Amino acid sequence: MKQLLGFALTVSLATAASLPKAKISGSYIEARNADVYTGACYANSEINLVGDLAVMGWKIDEGTMDGVSLKGLGIVGVIRATSTLGNIANPVNPTKSVLIVDEKATAMQRTALIKFAKRMGGDLFADVVSVEVRPISLTFANNNLHSVRAKLSAGELASIETRPIVSTDQICRHESTYYPPLTPTDHAMAGYTLANTFTGKGLGTNWSMPEKRSAFVANFSIPMVD
Repeated sequence: MKQLLGFALTVSLATAASLPKAKISGSYIEARNADVYTGACYANSEINLVGDLAVMGWKIDEGTMDGVSLKGLGIVGVIRATSTLGNIANPVNPTKSVLIVDEKATAMQRTALIKFAKRMGGDLFADVVSVEVRPISLTFANNNLHSVRAKLSAGELASIETRPIVSTDQICRHESTYYPPLTPTDHAMAGYTLANTFTGKGLGTNWSMPEKRSAFVANFSIPMVD
């Protein structure tokens, strides 16, 4: 009997080890006030002049944080940095941020969404000056991430709209993805920004920054925190 119990325990542990780990997964979008798809000479002309502002948004398809389901919810982060985001020559870049949480979320879900955003954004959300509650929507044309045609809205406070980058958007003719996304992703594609706005309070500035090669659309998955 002891041998049978030991065998059953070994099989159970082996089976558990082979199971895929549960994840939080969904879609992501960002837009900045500097080109992310560009040539090095063009990027260098923007460093420390622009690139200090960004809107980031997540839509969660599946997963939980601290045992709280985040399925179907969204959260948006708005960043104002001291200098250009992603500049590896300036690793210390203090930021202030505003978080906008989905109005559909319960109080527990709002807390979990904030924890999720801070995990995904790291130091970008070290100094959150305001947390707002608004309806949040992130959609892709034909429900297809690869369309690169996306729309994010966080009430009247923030928005992003993108389309694919095409050959006529090139300036140097040797552009590449100069900056990576500001958050971990599984698969990210640079996009052309049709809208990038923030009209809220707390960052000392508002903006509308369209018509730049300054966006990413992506999907993501990270291990659940329970």
